[in-house]
Amino acid sequence: MTMWCPDLDGKPGPKYLLIANAIGESIADGSLTDRERLPVQRDLAYSLGISLNTVSRAYSEAIRRGFLRGEVGRGTYVRIGGPLPQQGPQAWMKRPVEGPVDFTLNLPAAGASAAALAKTLGLLKGSEALASYLDYQTDGDQDRHSAAGAAWIAQLGLDVCGNDLVLTNGAQHGLMVAMLASMRPGDVLLTEPLTYAPVKAMARHLDLKLLPVAMDEEGLAPDALDAACRATAAKTLYCLPTLHTPTTITMNAARRRDIAAIARKHDLLIIEDDVFGFLPPDRPPPLASFAPDRTIFVTSVSKSLAPGLRVGYLHAPRRLLRSLRAAVSLSCWMPPPLMAEIASVWIDDGTARDLNDFQRSEAEARQAIARRVLSGHGFRADPFGFHIWLPLPKHWRADAFRVAAERQEVKVLTGDTFAVEPADTPQAIRLCLSHEATRERVTEGLEVIAALLNEPGDSGVLVL
Repeated sequence: MTMWCPDLDGKPGPKYLLIANAIGESIADGSLTDRERLPVQRDLAYSLGISLNTVSRAYSEAIRRGFLRGEVGRGTYVRIGGPLPQQGPQAWMKRPVEGPVDFTLNLPAAGASAAALAKTLGLLKGSEALASYLDYQTDGDQDRHSAAGAAWIAQLGLDVCGNDLVLTNGAQHGLMVAMLASMRPGDVLLTEPLTYAPVKAMARHLDLKLLPVAMDEEGLAPDALDAACRATAAKTLYCLPTLHTPTTITMNAARRRDIAAIARKHDLLIIEDDVFGFLPPDRPPPLASFAPDRTIFVTSVSKSLAPGLRVGYLHAPRRLLRSLRAAVSLSCWMPPPLMAEIASVWIDDGTARDLNDFQRSEAEARQAIARRVLSGHGFRADPFGFHIWLPLPKHWRADAFRVAAERQEVKVLTGDTFAVEPADTPQAIRLCLSHEATRERVTEGLEVIAALLNEPGDSGVLVL
């Protein structure tokens, strides 16, 4: 029997990761089967011309991801079934293992799902419904996908009926749809003073007036929201109650109840962005559960499963559904049915749960790295969040810090990216820990940040 041996020639990155990735790829394509014994580490090291330690590290990584199991005195065997195998960055998402460390992209960690995708596509290949995924869809065709989305959202504590869901091309498209359906040019959109950057661009293109509402340590401030409603004709609020970007704040249940009460008082429509909602294992119910009659709840699978799986869900009062569906048709006609089917299969068979569990565990591990490396530097973070919010010392301006970090091959985003009012921009940076391929690169990048924080800086430099 021919010994399994991966081809590593010309492939970039640490060899132990390449071997672990190759194991996952071989499981996905069937060249490694369940309970098959892997080569003895010393034999594989000799065949590849690398050190025994490298192969040992590769097998350990493959065991950690769930590809293999080690049996004392017997060897290492392929493990298929049980928890979803966790694969490396080359096997799932295109993430560099060389070059600048990028802390600017708030995307899920690379690590899983090539095997799951291969399995799902194999099942779909034999489906009688396959041709329908290439055709225009009717409302009836989307019933299964809406039901799966409702089941997924119900985990968050929101009582959802599939008939009240609208499918979109991810959450960002969902936000645009919500604005198109509920607002007109010249309308005022209330939001946090620091907000999701694409919302600023959407407001500009839709000719909406953004008005910031103050936050405190618990999130959006009820008194400030009440005052803004009294002072303006605003009828719509956009907010991120869970793992707010960039500050990482999550509103507690009492605060959500207060915001909902003010919305009822002023007949305010809420657009709730809950794209990070599946990450914390213990979180308050969505704001929509406190104000179901006036909230458009927006979420997707982009942060919890895979960013390229462009499937989003809107839950809204029934009086708004027709306008929301019309806005979807206007902007894209329909979400791709094949994408929605993959998401539905994963939700139904438990794959989505396993992928989300991996994201939680990886976020937790990377947040632990940040606490260790940035110890002594005050920053805000959630143990299960993808990003951290780091106010800079007084001797650093954010723009100067960004340039200094880039000179040392680390990319960061500054507070002005999120500020509604430029004059109120804090001297702070957001660091996203999840995009990088490995924890080692996260550690390297954070060590650069920590060293820069201790340097004199230049609070007076104007960076053009």
